[in-house]
Order: sequence, then C-alpha cells, then structure tokens
Amino acid sequence: MTVHNLYIFDPNGNCLFYNEWNRKKQAGISKEEEFKLMYGMLFSIRSFVSKMSPLDMKDGFLSFQTSKYRLHYYETPSGLKFVMNTDLSVSNARETLQHVYSNLYVELIVKNPVCTSTQTLDSELFSSRLDSFIKSLPYYSPRAA
Repeated sequence: MTVHNLYIFDPNGNCLFYNEWNRKKQAGISKEEEFKLMYGMLFSIRSFVSKMSPLDMKDGFLSFQTSKYRLHYYETPSGLKFVMNTDLSVSNARETLQHVYSNLYVELIVKNPVCTSTQTLDSELFSSRLDSFIKSLPYYSPRAA
C-alpha cells in the first residue's frame, strides 16, 4: 500500500502544487507537460462522466483505476482540484483529500496573508505538514512495490 503523488490544480488548470512519495516510473516528459496532460485528462473524464451517467451525480467523478494504480479526485466548491495517485489497495481516499484541503490548504495557505493561492505554493510549512500527514496514513508505505 502506498501513495505515489499528489497534484493541486487551480480552477484554470494551473498546477499549484505537486509532490511525489513513492513514484517508481517517471513520465519521460517535462513536469509542465505532465501537469497539462493530467488536467486535460481530468477535464475530459469529468465531462464524460457527467454526460454518460444515468443518474444525476452530485459528487461526480471520484476515482478511476488502471491495472497499476488508482487516481483519486476531489474538487472543492471554489474549483480547486486535488488529485492523488495510489496503488490499487487504497479503495477510497476522498476523506484524505478533504483533510488535505480543509486542514492543511485552508489553514496554512488560505488563512496565511503571506501566501497567495493564485501562484505555485512555495510554503515550506504546508509542504512539511503535508509530507507528515501523508506518511502517517495507514496506507502509506515507504517500501511499497
């Protein structure tokens, strides 16, 4: 069980924050290109799910999985998008992403007059608290395969 990485996007698709923990394979492209591809994929999946769902989905798209990883998605009312990739054993990380938003992002970025949330997040306090929180999760393992 492990967490591979976490992205935070603003409503316009700009990657505000990115961190890796147990990512084994790199994409082979620049980080900026990877961020654009990730946001484009999220935009397409959200659109597809909203059009194809037989029911009115209040939460919309929450996660999807491949044969190697699961992508977890949480969107805030203000349009921030939190994306976490984990291994397949993590079935639901919605509460984790909500915690990152409400207890870390809001408390350490939004309520901090020095930080502006319209640019990349360069807060060492946010990064260190996020790292500690992720490493404390029951499904985090530093030696995951």
